[in-house]
Amino acid sequence: MRSALGSAVVVLVLLVVWEGLHLAVSNSGLPSPVATLVRLGVLLGDADFWRQAGETGRAFAAAVVLSTFAGIGLGILLGMNRTTGAVAQPILVNLYALPKVTLYPVVLLIFGLGISARIAFGIMHGMIPLTLFTMNAILNMKPVYRRSAAVMGLTPWQSSFYVVLPAILPEVITGARLGVSLCLLGVLIGEMFAARNGLGFVVMQAMERGDMPSVLAVALLLAMLALVVNAALLALDRAWRR
Repeated sequence: MRSALGSAVVVLVLLVVWEGLHLAVSNSGLPSPVATLVRLGVLLGDADFWRQAGETGRAFAAAVVLSTFAGIGLGILLGMNRTTGAVAQPILVNLYALPKVTLYPVVLLIFGLGISARIAFGIMHGMIPLTLFTMNAILNMKPVYRRSAAVMGLTPWQSSFYVVLPAILPEVITGARLGVSLCLLGVLIGEMFAARNGLGFVVMQAMERGDMPSVLAVALLLAMLALVVNAALLALDRAWRR
């Protein structure tokens, strides 16, 4: 109850600030919360909008699944060897700091203008943070776990699956929470730069028309989606920590 009350207070404060900024600007550049919600209701009643949302949803779901499995697998592979992890960490950090937009022409050259390019762009955003979280969790794990696995004669695969992964699961879920949000960001950026469908394409069209209510309505919908997914992963994190 305390957490729900705190969240409600934060949302209320944000709405008040939003309304205050709208009144301060006093033009159509920043629609009010009410106008944005009304526009969102109109969009949700449009069949074409749901088709565009479905395209984004497909790319987002594929990017999340692939980046999660690839990130955890690569993180375990690098983290099981301390030397490999120490060498790989600065490389991954530098790769993640590189602006992904600069790599988009390469992605388009390899995957074309279809959904594959958007999935690849989402994976590029979401995989590296999860890899870093998983790798660092293994490097900081209590040595007794891996020593016990070695004494019991477990193979590297058995040790990874039955000992290491359960021990670092809270950190993995934390990385997954960040990775999911970044996957959504990557997919949307991919749709905004080179796509003929998806919510990112809808936002770009609305910006070209100067339709700010539609832009903010889509942004609000995406924010609510990200919050719901993040809340679900946070609840899973709390349950598995116990």
